[in-house]
Amino acid sequence: MKEDYYNVIGVMSGTSLDGVDLAHIQFSVKNNKWTFEILESETIAYGLSWIKSLKSAVDYSKVQLEKLNQDYTHLLASIIAAFIEKHKIENLDAVCSHGHTILHQPQNGFTLQIGNLSEIATLIHQTVVCDFRVQDVQLGGQGAPLVPIGDRILFPEYDYCMNLGGFSNVSFEQDKQRIAFDISPVNTVLNFYANQLGFDYDDKGTISRTGKIDTNLLQELNALDFYQKKYPKSLGFEFVKETVLPLIESFEITIEDKLCTFTEHVALQIALALPNKNGSLYITGGGAYNDFLIERIQFYLPEMKIIIPSAKILEFKEALIFALLGVLKLRGEINVLSSVTGAKMDHSSGNIYYSK
Repeated sequence: MKEDYYNVIGVMSGTSLDGVDLAHIQFSVKNNKWTFEILESETIAYGLSWIKSLKSAVDYSKVQLEKLNQDYTHLLASIIAAFIEKHKIENLDAVCSHGHTILHQPQNGFTLQIGNLSEIATLIHQTVVCDFRVQDVQLGGQGAPLVPIGDRILFPEYDYCMNLGGFSNVSFEQDKQRIAFDISPVNTVLNFYANQLGFDYDDKGTISRTGKIDTNLLQELNALDFYQKKYPKSLGFEFVKETVLPLIESFEITIEDKLCTFTEHVALQIALALPNKNGSLYITGGGAYNDFLIERIQFYLPEMKIIIPSAKILEFKEALIFALLGVLKLRGEINVLSSVTGAKMDHSSGNIYYSK
């Protein structure tokens, strides 16, 4: 007999390096219909030294990566343990953790999320379900995006579910299949330029709004090979570092103009990516707070109804869905869709570690 109630914590660290998102969630399932409640939720910001390490880890040697993985697993364990203690959370079925992506090269059969070492279960004295991407890449998939099955199960009423985080991604139903893919970088680039002006991010897009669009840069960004590829497709920070930033830097324009032009690029690529230009678009992730970006998306999709949910769902949707992926793994049910990742088959991905 499968359970019909689960008490779990979802843990997510995104490429925008805002910090570690933790959400205490209770799921109920009845007649294959899932409901959820997000109870306590919190984002624990990274210290400056950790931001520096996580940004530069893409260039680390194998030995350096192993050390980083150990250190990060201990950091993550301490953050999770403190969250459990602070909120006096008891009787957990599992902690479901994504870890932090350092390398994502599915074309080379490789992806690395640190913080998923087996010892994390013992460090926090809980069952841990984690490392959801590796198996999919081994099965020939992109290992991403993984959120779409959660969109299908938890948010079926919307035509499109979109996340605007370090990257933008979308998922939707087409011919009774869930389709999903990464669209473009978002906050990985916008934050990079906001940082140069001394800000953590461009609050509400107010800086971008003051800039002007450089039509030549916009044209070259839109012409990048990635945008011509068919899905399934996914992006990693390597694309930003090796392709996008060098292209933007080749233009001698102000940071405000770079931000404005890149925002326009993101909005246009989102509009181009959606097969139907009307219906409902459910937007989550930090980029949903960027008023200027949302306005530009609406400009390119005038017939689309844009829905931005409550702050709790907006900020913790990925933690929520990784919690669901963990629960599905515990139930022995499919939690990764081959229609989304391009893997050989649908499968139940992730490792389950028990506290020793």
